[in-house]
Amino acid sequence: MALLLGSVAPYLSAANWNSPYSQQGVEEQVLYSSFSGRPKHLDPARSYSSNEYTFIGQIYEPPLQYHYLKRPYQLEPLGAAEMPVVTYLDRQGEPLPADASTEQIAYSVYEIRVREGAKYQPHPAFVPVDEVVLEQVEQLSDFPQQGSRALMADDYIYQIKRLAHPATHSPIFGLMTEYIVGLQALRDQLKEARKQHPEQWLDLRKFPLDGVERVDDRTYRIKVKGKYPQFLYWLAMPFFAPMPWEVEQFYERPQLKEKNITLDWYPVGSGPFMLTVNNPNRKMVLERNPNYHADFYPTEGEPEDREQGLLADAGQPIPFLDRIEFSLEKETIPYWNKFLQGYYDASGISSDSFDQAVQLSGSGEAQLTPDMEAQGMRLQTSVSTSIYYMGFNMADTVIGGTDERARKLRQAISIAVDYEEYISIFANGRGIPAQSPLPAGIFGHQTGEQGVNPVVYRWESGKPVRRSLDEAKQLLVEAGYPNGRDAESGKPLTLYFDVTASGPDDKARMDWYRKQFEKIDLQLVIRNTDYNRFQDKMLNGSAQIYLWGWNADYPDPENFLFLLYGPNAKMEKNGENASNYSNPQFDQLFEQMKNMENSPERQQVIEKMTTILHNDAPWLWGFHPKNFGLYHHWYRNTKPNLMANNTLKYARVDSAERTQKRGEWNQPVLWPLWGGVVLMMVLIVPAWLGIRRREQQSLRKEVS
Repeated sequence: MALLLGSVAPYLSAANWNSPYSQQGVEEQVLYSSFSGRPKHLDPARSYSSNEYTFIGQIYEPPLQYHYLKRPYQLEPLGAAEMPVVTYLDRQGEPLPADASTEQIAYSVYEIRVREGAKYQPHPAFVPVDEVVLEQVEQLSDFPQQGSRALMADDYIYQIKRLAHPATHSPIFGLMTEYIVGLQALRDQLKEARKQHPEQWLDLRKFPLDGVERVDDRTYRIKVKGKYPQFLYWLAMPFFAPMPWEVEQFYERPQLKEKNITLDWYPVGSGPFMLTVNNPNRKMVLERNPNYHADFYPTEGEPEDREQGLLADAGQPIPFLDRIEFSLEKETIPYWNKFLQGYYDASGISSDSFDQAVQLSGSGEAQLTPDMEAQGMRLQTSVSTSIYYMGFNMADTVIGGTDERARKLRQAISIAVDYEEYISIFANGRGIPAQSPLPAGIFGHQTGEQGVNPVVYRWESGKPVRRSLDEAKQLLVEAGYPNGRDAESGKPLTLYFDVTASGPDDKARMDWYRKQFEKIDLQLVIRNTDYNRFQDKMLNGSAQIYLWGWNADYPDPENFLFLLYGPNAKMEKNGENASNYSNPQFDQLFEQMKNMENSPERQQVIEKMTTILHNDAPWLWGFHPKNFGLYHHWYRNTKPNLMANNTLKYARVDSAERTQKRGEWNQPVLWPLWGGVVLMMVLIVPAWLGIRRREQQSLRKEVS
């Protein structure tokens, strides 16, 4: 018994006795996170998913990135030595002045100079491959030798050509053919080459691309059609990160493909981290790239960043982390419990744990609960660069059109549907009512009285106040629907809401929407259908009212306002203008605005467009979701950046504090063990004494 207790006691008294990790990360800078499923594509030419960008954003370095701290979002050099130099050309290829009109500009040429000192992570693709070793390897780490080399302009050019490769299936190929000169022609060449040599690796260096020019080892140019300033945002995406030809050739070997050793599984980049473990059933690990170039934490940001400690590491070399461990977690509750124990460094807040983590003040502000504050948690919120809205089909004969009757009907509904209430009931307060398509952080978004939709709100006592139901009913009267009835026929006005709702939560939402319409005596009929049928209705224009959402591809107002541009109509043209909204004045302003640089002049154009949208009300503007994140006190330099995907290089952890807190929060509960010992004593000792007594009695009998 004493031996048993003695052998168990050291483990029970040790700190973090129930830790899911080894003790290796105690002294190192290690961040602990999770993933819920294996990323499908880690090839930067193919990947276009947030769960994939979590990894490849730390591995690859496109020419540009978003400044970590500044808002509105601002681009800055990353793989490039400085911001690209843009030259405009006419149809004859002659240079134009910087202030040339959009009509004059036939081409824009972006000259990009690659930064010095950047090298690729260690990888066997950069050394000669022994065929004997090739047959023996089962995973990438089996290769005995690894090499590296410096980045060159050719690597960026090679990656752009990969977008056109038929086997790559790049999700942005179609869009880029509209802009990058010669990209479609390159695709045609590569298709023909594959037909002639289907099993042969295509060395893209041998195929010219008219729209991309090599100037020297460290400089290249990209030629795009017309004026397209948003192209700079694409240069901040992994699609345009460098790719060495050696890496593609390395992974084309049949022996490696058979063993799933591919670029989609083992990425190769020049970023701050490299993927060293890819076990989708258990763990994925990023480790510091030993070849990473000199990089430094930002030295400036927003005014409040300094007081929040976000500039304490200003100018320090990055990355701070040695390793990031991602463990497989398919369910939110186990993740949440481990987070509370200190075994994950950050967490989102699900509906199940919201009340445990957050409470809303009288003014509606989110605050940590006392329990979370006692643990030293930090709550950070940010308004997402996305919008969820209710849309009206402007091609519909009742709710659509720009005549006064339909316009006032839509305005009345816009007042009646109370999105403040919706956010409170269905989103735990995690959102803000939208006043226009533009969320915070996007150029053109305005705050205060200037940013309010005057059709739906009044500005009173320094805040927006939703207009009354009486005002909404008066608009219905003016629209010809007094008391919700058609003034001519006397029949109740019935409107149709097309949705793809199926669960119990969806039913509660649909009931809520129906009651909102009832407040102004309108009847709303819910037409529930499957997603494919719903898509058909949107394409043929038979849906009347619908729900939709949009998340920014890049932080430019064009990426939101194009959702209401006439030529982008969903009906017949399969565009992203789901409401089929068309206003010639708005369209003209959009064409003027989309190619402008951010400036006071562009702001004025956006304000005119927003005024038109407020009046026409093609959307019931809905809300911008709010992101809530919880961070342990030891997790430093955290600021939500909804555009950047390479932010882990800025993170820092206090490993000593984390180890201490884990020990405090995970003390072993010993009373069941000692209770078991007492029970054993109660049961075993009498039995043992009884056995000893009988043995002694037997011994006395034998002696006698």
